[in-house]
Amino acid sequence: MKLDLIQIDAFAEKVFQGNPAAVCPLSNRLEDSVMQSIASENNLSETAFILKSGVDQYDIRWFTPDGEVDLCGHATMASAHFLFERKLVDGRTVVFNSRSGRLPVCRHADGQLEMDFPEQTFAPCEAPPQLLSGLNVGMKETYRSIDYLVILENQQQVLNCTPDMNQLMTLDLRGVIISARGHCSDFVSRFFAPKYGIHEDPVTGSAHCILAPYWAKTLSKAILKARQLSKRGGQLTCEMNGKRVFLKGRAVTYMTGEITI
Repeated sequence: MKLDLIQIDAFAEKVFQGNPAAVCPLSNRLEDSVMQSIASENNLSETAFILKSGVDQYDIRWFTPDGEVDLCGHATMASAHFLFERKLVDGRTVVFNSRSGRLPVCRHADGQLEMDFPEQTFAPCEAPPQLLSGLNVGMKETYRSIDYLVILENQQQVLNCTPDMNQLMTLDLRGVIISARGHCSDFVSRFFAPKYGIHEDPVTGSAHCILAPYWAKTLSKAILKARQLSKRGGQLTCEMNGKRVFLKGRAVTYMTGEITI
């Protein structure tokens, strides 16, 4: 069997920036084990599998090298970019049906893609011992959601943090977000998910479903400029709209190919 495979840099202005994701368009469903094997072989933070399910609608699933996840921003943006670039969408919006519900992505006239994602609720919590030793940095606040959100004093602390991945791997949640106010953006962040085979994710759309509501409340702003301080780096705009988070950015195609399984 031969399948198309497209690698796209999401939340990027040009190649070699943002977060690379693989997109695998399907004509028929694949076994979960096969999708997991493809994602492991790709060894990117996520591989998205999309299957047409209606007019401008696609089912989407996301796999890291080590498992399936319920929500992924950059691979959703990459999938939308692929569909719009190939003119496989009739209108300006494509809807992805996922484990996290319906996820519309709109393409604006300037080429930017805007994803409509669910807000993730969060609550204050005591930092577990593995989180304290794993980050080894002074924490202002700690919250629990699909990930741990740790607020640090300043941007330099976020940059300088060198986590112990063995400690973070033992945590019960998906991953760890560290964040602080930014110098040239409203806030900055980094994201670690070693239990899913991702030591540091370059740009994490789903993490901003926690970050955006936190910083919107903290800064009393509905629209925020965000930057993720990974080695590749990435930037996006977040907008709160009720219980939804709009995430806007750009994507570029890096590679197109074909795999044989």
